[in-house]
Amino acid sequence: MEKDEQLGERKFDRMLQIRTVGLREWRQQTDNYNRYEATPYAALEKLFRSYTVKPTDRVVDFGSGRGRVSFYIHHHFNVPVTGVEMNDKTYEEALYNKAVYRQKNKHLHAPIRFEFGLAEQYQVEPEDNTFYFFNPFSVTIFKQVVRNILRSVEQEKRTVDMILYYPLPEFKKFLKKETPFKLINKIKAHSDHGKYGKFLIYRLA
Repeated sequence: MEKDEQLGERKFDRMLQIRTVGLREWRQQTDNYNRYEATPYAALEKLFRSYTVKPTDRVVDFGSGRGRVSFYIHHHFNVPVTGVEMNDKTYEEALYNKAVYRQKNKHLHAPIRFEFGLAEQYQVEPEDNTFYFFNPFSVTIFKQVVRNILRSVEQEKRTVDMILYYPLPEFKKFLKKETPFKLINKIKAHSDHGKYGKFLIYRLA
């Protein structure tokens, strides 16, 4: 990441009163869960110029890390957000960020919370309708999470969106061939991530 971009990232962090810059590798190698890396703020700015979060939405951020996407959405749209994170140290950092963020943003009344645990074990709630992924885990785990979402929709009919940043081919293939989700938008976002530096938005209506 270029120096100017790093300064921009830290500037956004200061605005939100959080700390999310930097990477975190797993202490032990794992094929199913990827390292911590936050979605670039510049990419989020582009996403939300094209995609609108409605006041009735409730967002789940899978592999939420230190909470950047969760805080960004909460701050800009004042809607309920849940972050799901399985790295214990990163989860603790998200809770610290939340404590400081809440002190500075008492005017925002929508709930924001972080759950510690595996994404595939998250209990999708009937109100959850927008799901965010930045390549947090393998396609095997992704399939389990998507099937949990589909089961929830069977029980409580509603329109749901999935936002994928850095969408790998196997994720796209699975959604196209094995699920009823339809691709509704593609947003180029971040050149540093090459051909994967884009958002794909899928909808099940």
